[in-house]
Amino acid sequence: MAHESQLQAKRPVSASLAGPYGHPFHPILVTVPIGAWVAGLVFDIASHVVHRPGFLTQSSEWLIAVGVIGALLAAVVGFLDLFAIPTGTPAFRTALTHMALNLLVTAAYIANFLWRYGTYTDGGSVGIGQLVLSAVSLAVLGISGYLGGKLAYRYGVRVADEGTQAEGYAPGRGTTRTSS
Repeated sequence: MAHESQLQAKRPVSASLAGPYGHPFHPILVTVPIGAWVAGLVFDIASHVVHRPGFLTQSSEWLIAVGVIGALLAAVVGFLDLFAIPTGTPAFRTALTHMALNLLVTAAYIANFLWRYGTYTDGGSVGIGQLVLSAVSLAVLGISGYLGGKLAYRYGVRVADEGTQAEGYAPGRGTTRTSS
């Protein structure tokens, strides 16, 4: 049987802002910065391979910006999810570490964007320092993602309770069977 604190962590603080029960917004929003920053790193690397890299360096710069905007949106709803987790628990400590790493990564990408902004008018490759900053930031994001997965899949934060999940495994409910 689930403890009251476990049930609390499954319910949104604000369904309209954080997503309704069983459908949190945070996991879908994090795909924006992850995708943008991974693509940005690929473009950074590719800028050292192609003959005229200007389009890749500019694209990477703007992918970083898109990722920062997406990260800030994901942070808002993630912060609301944090409020659903009881303090003093391993889940809460994990969530704080997850949040701190994400904020660190977002700050690093803001710095990376500012470092790049307006410097690629010559059409050159991305600087090695900027490329390394992107790679390290993405590695830290991977660690943070692992912790986010731990929150959802191990601690069940914002995941429907087992009784609700059981509905998906009841034979014949919600499906039609066809005979061969």
